[in-house]
Amino acid sequence: MEYRRLGRTGVQVSELCLGTMMFGAWGNTDHDDSIAIIRAALDAGINFVDTADVYSAGESEEIVGAALEGRRDEVVLATKAHGAMGSDVNEGGNARRWLVREVEHSLRRLRTDRIDLYQIHRPEPHTDVEETLGALTDLQRAGKILYFGSSTFPAHAMVRAQWVAEARGLARFVTEQPPYSLLVRGIEADVLPVAQEFSLGVLPWSPLAGGWLSGRYRADAEVPASRRAERLPRRYDLALPANQAKLAAVESLARLADDAGLTLIQLALGFVLAHPAVTSPIIGPRTHDHLRSQLAGAGVRLSGDVLDRIDEIVPPGTNFSLDDAGYLPPALESSALRRRAL
Repeated sequence: MEYRRLGRTGVQVSELCLGTMMFGAWGNTDHDDSIAIIRAALDAGINFVDTADVYSAGESEEIVGAALEGRRDEVVLATKAHGAMGSDVNEGGNARRWLVREVEHSLRRLRTDRIDLYQIHRPEPHTDVEETLGALTDLQRAGKILYFGSSTFPAHAMVRAQWVAEARGLARFVTEQPPYSLLVRGIEADVLPVAQEFSLGVLPWSPLAGGWLSGRYRADAEVPASRRAERLPRRYDLALPANQAKLAAVESLARLADDAGLTLIQLALGFVLAHPAVTSPIIGPRTHDHLRSQLAGAGVRLSGDVLDRIDEIVPPGTNFSLDDAGYLPPALESSALRRRAL
């Protein structure tokens, strides 16, 4: 396992990060097995673990906390806040009132006295980013979090957060966690260049495109059932033209992987690792077999010829569907924001 510097910090993290969304009710419901998978990842050299409060309503954080008993200091531990964690309208979001409460809940579930990287899971246009940065800066000064970052922020929101931090004398985001894969390349146009401009660590989520690049989605196979497909049906419904186009691209990419002597998973992880802005893509195994197949992507370096062929199959900056971007800006969500009042 190789290690890379996390943005402008002095922290070194493994080139693969262990994502834990699939541990708990959303995936592997066996806590002992999930803990064993996490510890196997650590034994393989991974020192970077990412979770979120919203994953299985806090259950993932609890599993991670149990897995790290006795090994906490070996790990750069990251979690996230933003998603709704209860029925109260204020139990979620990016406001100070919620963040100072929820960080305590995450610390308790994770069985730790500090979070190494605390991330804002999604932008929230109706909460001023100055309020969010102010709360995070205070939590950092209190020692509850050491660094903080953003996740799935559009490029303009990333820039504004950097400017506000500088203008107000606040600590700043040091990382961005965006969706990025062979099938989801939209961030190459703006998010990744902005991350490089501000020396942010980039931690791509879903480098296997939510399972599309795992080898399970093939033209001659039945569509596999999964809890993720149940939660996000538009990303997997093959009646949609965008998903038909993804399936065709997967077939071409699988042939390219065979020609290069790689598995499709290795090709997918090698592609994400090749971008100069990327620090550590987040793998998300649910089983021991998933972990082994994804660890095989560590150290894969693709040749220029292979990368050129990938660009022919999926042109740079291409997203097949808005649903794959992870965040729908309000102006696309509401037609009222695109039309003048009559």
